[in-house]
Amino acid sequence: MNVEDMVMISVDDHVVEPPHLFDGRLPAAYADQAPKVVRTEAGDDVWTYNGHTIPNVGLNAVAGRPKEEYGVEPTSFEEMRPGCYDIHERVKDMSAGGVLAAMCFPSFPSFSGRLFLADEDHDLSAAVVRAYNDWHIDEWCGTYPDRHIPMIIPMIWDPHATAAEIRRVAEKGCHSLSFTENPATLGLPSFHTDHWDPVWQALVDTDSVCNIHLGSSGQLAVTAPDAPMDVMITLQPMNICMAAADLVWSRVFREFPTLRVALSEGGTGWIPYFLDRLDRTYDMHRAWTGQDFGDKLPSDIFRDHILTCFINDPVGLAHLDDIGIENVCWEQDYPHSDSTWPEAPDLLHRQAVAANVSDEYLDKITHLNAMRWYHFDPFAVRPREQCTVGALRTEAAGHDISIKSMDTGRRERGQISLAELAKNANA
Repeated sequence: MNVEDMVMISVDDHVVEPPHLFDGRLPAAYADQAPKVVRTEAGDDVWTYNGHTIPNVGLNAVAGRPKEEYGVEPTSFEEMRPGCYDIHERVKDMSAGGVLAAMCFPSFPSFSGRLFLADEDHDLSAAVVRAYNDWHIDEWCGTYPDRHIPMIIPMIWDPHATAAEIRRVAEKGCHSLSFTENPATLGLPSFHTDHWDPVWQALVDTDSVCNIHLGSSGQLAVTAPDAPMDVMITLQPMNICMAAADLVWSRVFREFPTLRVALSEGGTGWIPYFLDRLDRTYDMHRAWTGQDFGDKLPSDIFRDHILTCFINDPVGLAHLDDIGIENVCWEQDYPHSDSTWPEAPDLLHRQAVAANVSDEYLDKITHLNAMRWYHFDPFAVRPREQCTVGALRTEAAGHDISIKSMDTGRRERGQISLAELAKNANA
C-alpha cells in the first residue's frame, strides 16, 4: 500500500480549549462562575475557575514550532498554531497532514476532570462538566462530524453522576469517556472496589469505551526531585503499564465481561513482555493469591478488553501478532510535543514497511479498529476515496504547514523544574 492510499484516524489528539467555550452554555445562576481565560501580567493566557489557575503548558501546544522552542512554561494563544484551539483551522491542519479524523482529549480540566474534584459546590461543577461535554460534542466535534470522534469528561467525584452523564451523551451519539488511570492517587476508591460499578455498568449498557490517558491520575513518574526532565518523559508509559496491571488483576473485567478500555498514549512495544509477565505470574502464584480466570489466561483477559494505542512505535509494529491485531490503534498526539504531525502518515508507512506489516493489518491499525471500537463511520458522510492521505492533502493544498518560530521573547523567564512540574501535577 502506498502512503497516499492510507486512511488515518487518530484516537489520541488534544484540544486547547478556546476562551468562548462556556459562553451561553451554563444555567444563568452559574454564568458568573464559569471558567474563563485571563491574561496575566507576564503575558500568559491562563484559565481561572473557583480559585484555581490553570496554565496552558507549553508542551501541550507546540505543533508547528521548532523543537528548540519546546518547553513547559505557560504560553499565550498567540504562541500557538490556531489549529490548537480553532476547529476550522484544526481540520485544515488534519487534512494537510493526511489525517481523516481524530478523538481529542481535554486540556485545562485535565484528562479525568480532576480539576473539579475539590469543589465544595458540586452542583456548579456538574453544570460546568455538562457544559464542557456539550461544547465538545456539539461544537468541536459537531462542526465536522465526519472528522471527529466525541469524548466526554466524567463527574469524577460521583460515580452515579458520571453514569448518568454517560447515558445522557450516548443519546447524542457519544460513546467515549476520558477517565483516570489510577483513582487512588486522587484520594478516591481504587479499581479493586465496587465504587465505580455504576460507571462500568453505564459504559457496558451504552457500548462505550473508557479511555485511560497517561498522566490522567495527576501522578508523574519522577525518580528524584533533581532528575532531568528526560527521566519523567521516558517513564511516562509506566503509568499506563500500571493501570493495565491494576485492571487485569482487579474484579472489574470479571464483573463486567463486555467492558472495553483503551490505554491512550502508552505505546505498544512493552506489551508482549507485559503479557508474558501476566501469564507467568498467574502460573507461579495463583495457588496462594487466589486469582482464577477459569479457562483463560490473564493475557486473554487483556486482549478481550483492552485497546492499545501508539504514536511512533517500530518495536510494537514488529510484534503485532504477540499484541493482538484487533487491539491496536494509531494516534497522532497533535498538538503535543510527541506528535509526528504533519508527517505522521509518512513515518508510520516507513516503519510499517520495515516491519513487513501487511495491508490488512495496516488498515486495522490506521482506521478500521478505531471505527469499530468507537462506533464511528466517516465513510457514511464522505466516500472512502476522499478520505485517503493523498486525497486530503490535495484538498488542503496551499495550507501552510511549515515549521516556524512563535517565540514572543518571553522565554528568558526560564524553564519550570521537574520538581515543580510534579508538584503542580499532583496538586
